[in-house]
Amino acid sequence: MKTKNPKSRFDLNIKRSDKVLEVGGGHNPHYRSNIVVDKFIDSNYHRHSDIKVLKNQQFMQADGENLPFKENDFEYVICNQVLEHVEDPAKFLNEQMRVSKRGYIEVPSLIGEYLFPKKSHKWLILELDNKLVLVDKEKFWFKTKLDLGFLFLTYLPKTSIAYKILMDTKPNFMTIRYEWKDSIDYVINPDNPEYLKYFNGYWNEEMVQQFFPHKGNFSELVSFTKSFLKILFQQLCGKYLLEPVKKFIP
Repeated sequence: MKTKNPKSRFDLNIKRSDKVLEVGGGHNPHYRSNIVVDKFIDSNYHRHSDIKVLKNQQFMQADGENLPFKENDFEYVICNQVLEHVEDPAKFLNEQMRVSKRGYIEVPSLIGEYLFPKKSHKWLILELDNKLVLVDKEKFWFKTKLDLGFLFLTYLPKTSIAYKILMDTKPNFMTIRYEWKDSIDYVINPDNPEYLKYFNGYWNEEMVQQFFPHKGNFSELVSFTKSFLKILFQQLCGKYLLEPVKKFIP
């Protein structure tokens, strides 16, 4: 079941003693992962750049749908921006539940997918009723070669404080962040019209409020101020923080 929607992938309930697996760490593995696996080591089709791992991490080539680990081998499993790529999401999710009882999943939101579509993404995903709802992208998509990923994922996060504040105060705008315990609730290609209306119709005010409830001007001002001060502090201190040393996987 879902335990919470973290504000970021660094806001996770991982204990100091937990053995952590990351499935599909790609070019940006989580610093807390002990073992990182990736299916593709010779192609960057599914990621932005070459695979990297931190010095304290062990890397293994493995398929997320057939993980080479025993049941409950880990206390926590991380899956960041991978689920939308997989061939068989049910098998992929079941493998995570098999090897661990707790974990975190992050995927592009439906809005994020429309703003910067990726050819390698096979699934459109929303969280509805605390479930991950996946639909085949081919059934609800227009054909396009447009890719605005650099704008939304690289340029604006580096150059626009206003954009950073939006992403901080509305963390579910571009992504779904889903922390779970014991089981992952999911639905694949549902028939339920109450689910499908979000993928192929007009989003009215009631539907929008479900994801972005109105807080009132004072609450919005408080959220804005906290976010601005946090981002300002990060920018002022960032020059003094050293990035963890990384190594390339051949």
